Amino acid sequence: QVQLVESGGGLVQPGGSLRLSCAASGSIFSIPVMGWYRQAPGKQRELVATITSALSTNYADSVKGRCTISRDNAKNTVYLQMNSLKPEDTAVYYCLMTVSDYHRRLSNYWGQGTQVTVSS
Repeated sequence: QVQLVESGGGLVQPGGSLRLSCAASGSIFSIPVMGWYRQAPGKQRELVATITSALSTNYADSVKGRCTISRDNAKNTVYLQMNSLKPEDTAVYYCLMTVSDYHRRLSNYWGQGTQVTVSS
């Protein structure tokens, strides 16, 4: 079994920055894909960014140029650096990891969510 623990959320002023972290633990052989999703009140959950083992990245149009996703394989951790934050970035942010166990079985795991609020 695998569990993910998120941290780094909080309240920031418009134009400010935050760095979110998500660390995985448990039975892990590799993590082919790591990513971040977010859900604002009254809205559907949406993809923010993904990063693969080969370090290929993908970003939602709404965050391109303002966010950077990265990973540390030794720590089984994914990061999301968020700059020039806007009120519309306010949401609960969830990490998602596609994990391969030692039998090469693929499973998706979600973090508990961390609140990001952008307001003056």
